[in-house]
Amino acid sequence: MATVTERPVRRTELDRYPSPGRRYLCLGIVVLATIVLYYQFYLAGAVAAGTDGKNGILVDTHMSFVYYVNIAVVGYILGAIASFVTGVADRVGRVNIITIGLVIVALLCLFGIPLADSKIGFAIVFAAIGLVEGVILVATPALIRDFSPQLGRASAMGFWTLGPVLGSLVVSIQISSTSNSTPWHNQYAAAGIVGLVVAALSAIFLRELTPRLRDQLMVSARDRALIEARAAGIDVEASLRHPFRQMLKPDIVLSAFAISVFLIIYYVAVGFFPVYFQTIFGYSQDKANGLGNWIWAFDAAALLIIGYLSDKVRVRKPFMVIGAIGAIIMTVIFATRATHPDTSYTAFVVILSVLAVFLGVAYAPWMASFTETVEKRNPALAATGLAIWGLVIRIVIAVSVFIVPHIVNTVSTLVEKGPVAQQIAAAHPQDIATAQKIDKATSAALSANPNDKAAQAKALSEISGVPEADVVKVVTISAQHGPALAAAQAVDQATLTTLALRPTDKAAGAKAVTEIVAKLHITPAAAVARLQDLATVPAADLQTVQTSGPKVAAAAAQLTSLGKNITKSDAATLNDAQKAAAASPKQWQHYFWIAVGGEVVFIPLIFLLTGFWSPGRARREEREHEAMVERELAALGSAPPVDA
Repeated sequence: MATVTERPVRRTELDRYPSPGRRYLCLGIVVLATIVLYYQFYLAGAVAAGTDGKNGILVDTHMSFVYYVNIAVVGYILGAIASFVTGVADRVGRVNIITIGLVIVALLCLFGIPLADSKIGFAIVFAAIGLVEGVILVATPALIRDFSPQLGRASAMGFWTLGPVLGSLVVSIQISSTSNSTPWHNQYAAAGIVGLVVAALSAIFLRELTPRLRDQLMVSARDRALIEARAAGIDVEASLRHPFRQMLKPDIVLSAFAISVFLIIYYVAVGFFPVYFQTIFGYSQDKANGLGNWIWAFDAAALLIIGYLSDKVRVRKPFMVIGAIGAIIMTVIFATRATHPDTSYTAFVVILSVLAVFLGVAYAPWMASFTETVEKRNPALAATGLAIWGLVIRIVIAVSVFIVPHIVNTVSTLVEKGPVAQQIAAAHPQDIATAQKIDKATSAALSANPNDKAAQAKALSEISGVPEADVVKVVTISAQHGPALAAAQAVDQATLTTLALRPTDKAAGAKAVTEIVAKLHITPAAAVARLQDLATVPAADLQTVQTSGPKVAAAAAQLTSLGKNITKSDAATLNDAQKAAAASPKQWQHYFWIAVGGEVVFIPLIFLLTGFWSPGRARREEREHEAMVERELAALGSAPPVDA
């Protein structure tokens, strides 16, 4: 073999495999760094809407939901570019990328976000956070892979995938445990301080393997001595030539696409579930984020348990299939509840927690299998393979997020006008109750012309429940014989009945005049004139007025109050909010069906990944590999390691 010039070992590198204690310390810092970064990145989704139209990114920066989504899209696109470029981690290493990235994001959260007092300023800082997130997305799993033999890979990747999941959980716990009045800028400042602490830990304690060690395939811990013995003769530069040409293969690219579309429901959850539950089900900010406590706790537990089981039985693919089928079923159930506003909080806890478990069942084994597929191509290009995955997943997320406001176009209205509509409704409950009785067409006609007699009659009919023809009759007779009807109201019913049967009854007439004069304070002559006018009203019409008149009068008072207390602007706000509230659940449901489609696409693409379906075949392969290791160690004159 040609002589290879060896570069000096960096301060952050190890030229021998570390002891178990140091290895676990490094893995722990990587997982902690991943948790913190995703916590910082996902925080925006938790504080976007605020509560009651206050203390949220959208309301405080006067940002529409479409603008907010486009910011997220830009962040994901920049993350995709950064993920692709971070393939250079195979050449320059991982630790510096992680540590520097942690410092940058921490400073952006601590100072950048609080100082960005406009939507443009927030957009720039948030996009920068997305850029760095894309870098670390590649560097951290690459480092996990370097320290993890294949036989423990699912457990290790289960720990790595705790990063985004526990990042989401930290966000949920933080927001649900603090007051709705806690300024959202303060939440970012806290995230920045935490990020600086973890960056310091990374700078002091985090280490990585030299390229000669990490660029080899390690199936089990027993391979350690063999890999260290081989390392002296590895031509690192030769193994890194044409990296993307080696990695841009169908099994890598399509597998990355498969997991990306499978996780659409996950990215909807971290990015939009708080907004969804606040606008559709009226949850407060802390209650909406409280759901995440359950979702991400169950997801994290599933990742760890399934990672361990997958390593134990030596297979990945059966777990992926089970997880995918379970996720499809639970996402369908969740989507069907989107249009049922009576669904309880407990029901959502159960549905979403079970869904999270199935996502974990599929994801941890997939991560292990994907890195093994990359290693099958070239173990020296692990970061390059992960860079392709990072590029693909960020593009898919960007597209899936971009289409949200085009499918769900009601969120901005609900965020901007929903709280105002609630305040109007709380201040004028009786008027709102009146408005709800009026047909939309009638309301529109009155809004266009408040003096429209036909629309007024229809509105009075809808409010009172009196037939429209009777309303017209009551209104007409009241207009023509108003004083006479007022006189009739002053006379007792028995006297009115007597006069109706015997109009010439002098005693009844005299009693009626006396009662009218006493109650209305008019002259006897005026009282007589009113009684004479009343006698001209047909008995049937008078009966209609007496029966329906009070109801129509009450409806007229309610309609007058509605017009006085609810302005045109208020009515428009209420109308827009009501329309959005009615349409929004169905729109979200349509988007959830897209997530179901992504989960279905995932299943056939599982077959592209390397690995066995049968535990028996996997164990035979393991025994054959161990025999090969023993032979090569014997040929190299090295003894097998004493400890595994």
